[in-house]
Amino acid sequence: MVKLSFKCAALIGTTLLAACTSRPDGKNATTTTHIAPPSLQSLMVVSRPAHVLTMMETRGEQDFARPVLRILTPVSGQQVDGTSVVVRLSLSGDLRGYTVSQDPVTGMGNHFHLILDNEPYEAYYNLARPFEFKNVAPGQHTLRAFASRPWHESYKNDGAFQIVSFTVRGKTPEPQNNASNIDPNRPLLTYSRPKGVYDGTEADPIMIDFWLSNAKLQGDGGAERIRYIIDDDAPRFADKWEPIWLSGWSSGNHSVRLELLGADEWPIPNGEFNVTTREIFVNRP
Repeated sequence: MVKLSFKCAALIGTTLLAACTSRPDGKNATTTTHIAPPSLQSLMVVSRPAHVLTMMETRGEQDFARPVLRILTPVSGQQVDGTSVVVRLSLSGDLRGYTVSQDPVTGMGNHFHLILDNEPYEAYYNLARPFEFKNVAPGQHTLRAFASRPWHESYKNDGAFQIVSFTVRGKTPEPQNNASNIDPNRPLLTYSRPKGVYDGTEADPIMIDFWLSNAKLQGDGGAERIRYIIDDDAPRFADKWEPIWLSGWSSGNHSVRLELLGADEWPIPNGEFNVTTREIFVNRP
């Protein structure tokens, strides 16, 4: 995983590069790019794929639900003993048939995305059984959670997202991690998708989805923007808070980088969560 400090320059080139640029405030920002995929690709923003539209039709009013999520444990500021962190959630709001469950055949269903610090999310499908993060290192941590549809598109209504910070106690004090620097009242980008391996019909198009807190994009009447960079392609921008479906992926490894930019066109510092890169693998048929 690539973690970046402060404000980052655009990615360029087709080989592994490291560059340092100056911010308007005089500080430096180090940027690391990734090796380009083995074959050329031409990505294009497209509409939701047919299989997702079919699911939306069969779900009735669920996609118009306004789920309200609450993290019951851990609570903000809690001191946790041991290396296991137990997560309990509650669900309320205007659900319109929205329930959390996983189909045993397809493995799909409404669920929650649980993100510990800035690691890739864990999918949580059963509110009757607490979720457990194991082998959590001593120190301060941040947990983020939000409601999701079966194809991992987040619900974006007020109340669908929650964040808490807590501390795991250990015998040896641990240095502070980036989670300890999070201000939940400042603009915050939460990376959700893409993640992992994409096979067959799931390999094209692929959805980019994220959660925004305390921020409004320019196309929604605000001042912020999302910048996203695939591999070493030129930066692209999103000015509406909605999923981005990209078609034209080549088979192989890819990097996906999301940044939350302020009005000055630089990433907004907030515990370094506002710049996130994930690695995915695409296996085209």
